[in-house]
Amino acid sequence: MKNLKKIALPLAAGIVTLALLNSCSVGIPKGATAVQNFNADKYLGKWYEIARFDFRFEKNMNNTTAHYFKKDNGHIKVVNRGFNYVKNNWKESEGEARFVENENIARLKVSFFKPIWAGYNVIDIDEDYKYALVAGNNLDYLWILSREKTIPEAYKQRFLEKAKKIGFKTENLIWVEHDK
Repeated sequence: MKNLKKIALPLAAGIVTLALLNSCSVGIPKGATAVQNFNADKYLGKWYEIARFDFRFEKNMNNTTAHYFKKDNGHIKVVNRGFNYVKNNWKESEGEARFVENENIARLKVSFFKPIWAGYNVIDIDEDYKYALVAGNNLDYLWILSREKTIPEAYKQRFLEKAKKIGFKTENLIWVEHDK
């Protein structure tokens, strides 16, 4: 019985830790709302990263894109790609996204390192699904995406205003070059 407790308690603690990591990381920033009546199929395809907050996985990257594909199981395959201008090479990461609630609410969780998941929340999008504002699980992650290598000034200002109202420090955004 002592040996069983020695195994069971650490195992239970590990499961609880994983559950906490999983649930805590797939949130949405306070004040942000995921797009309702979301059309997942229209969101699929290639997106250019127009702006982002700097973080280690995209450090020194330009020409960054995200490509979304629907998988047979209904989940979404995510392929992120960018050019590291310091190391002078392309970098690509493949992950998976799943809807937190249902496909009509643009709250997803994404993982490039299972079992660790992070929030991916589309908080604004135009009616033609050409321009999107995406937030992570907190105020440290924000992306402006476009189907083109640029974004019209009106959408840029709309997204910046919305992000500021939520509490994002938009002055810290990195504006991505697309020259390749």
